Amino acid sequence: MSTVFEISTKNYTNDSMLVKKAMSHMETLTGNYNGYMFSEPSSKFGWTFFKMSLRPELEDSLRKEFSDMLSKYRWGNQDDRFANFLTDYFKAKGCDIKLKKLG
Repeated sequence: MSTVFEISTKNYTNDSMLVKKAMSHMETLTGNYNGYMFSEPSSKFGWTFFKMSLRPELEDSLRKEFSDMLSKYRWGNQDDRFANFLTDYFKAKGCDIKLKKLG
């Protein structure tokens, strides 16, 4: 079962490209390709929302590859820590987004 995140941004064109670039880099690091998908965006009140689903293989590989970074997040359960890590990773790559895990 895929993990689904909702991404919120005020600059969809720029941020979606940066997220795709960051995810492609992560796929290269882990050797798991075609491990994520984006939904169609929807806009409200100046924000654009879209969903990103991660296949279990990519998520597991990311958790292993970045386990040292994930261990630095002390609050919340494993899913919250992973979502916080992804948010910080994307922000380090220049994305001004908000990310939350759905479900």
